[in-house]
Amino acid sequence: MRVLVVDDSERVRRTLATGLRSHGMAVDAVADGADALAMLNGLSFDLVVLDLMMPRVDGVQVLQTLKGWAQKPRILVLSARDQVQDRVEALNLGADDYLVKPFAFDELLARLLALGRRSVAAASPELRCGPLTLDTARQLGRVDDTVLTLTPKEYALLELLVRRKGHLMSRAVIFEQLYESDSAASDTVIEVLMSTLRTKLSRAGLRDLIETRRGFGYVVT
Repeated sequence: MRVLVVDDSERVRRTLATGLRSHGMAVDAVADGADALAMLNGLSFDLVVLDLMMPRVDGVQVLQTLKGWAQKPRILVLSARDQVQDRVEALNLGADDYLVKPFAFDELLARLLALGRRSVAAASPELRCGPLTLDTARQLGRVDDTVLTLTPKEYALLELLVRRKGHLMSRAVIFEQLYESDSAASDTVIEVLMSTLRTKLSRAGLRDLIETRRGFGYVVT
């Protein structure tokens, strides 16, 4: 999943970016609402972690702007404002969840994963594709009774393809979903990632799960 963190605290941005990337997410981070809206206008994000109290354009203004969009990412408000009216206002403006600072990272991660499941209309934390099962809450994959030992990026790639089963995805589109906008890598890294993932799936008995269509991309059928 691709996440945009919007918070004027450098410490919060750094902590969230490091933590979420360790779970295979692609994370971009900005310090105020103006930069957030610019990013959201140019790139596609699955989730936004949004502070309310920021300079220039605050979180409320961001919510007001996004409310009029036909398609927008799921939004988790992360704020020091802890009054009921603050939560009500944010939720009425289109926020999908609200978490008060200070917060536990594990809880924030669980809430984001839950929002991610809602984004693809999958209420259950488990995704199944033949003998393959993905536990999206624990970010764990297994083939029958064999647990797959995957890196965060390998897991993220596998979950992305399974969630979009039947949909052909180009290397460039996959790269955009798995890596940050300022990543020094190029989309050729997807070929390397795909190779290591296929090797691990093959060892577990799944040799033909991911189909390559030369010149077009990859698909799970």
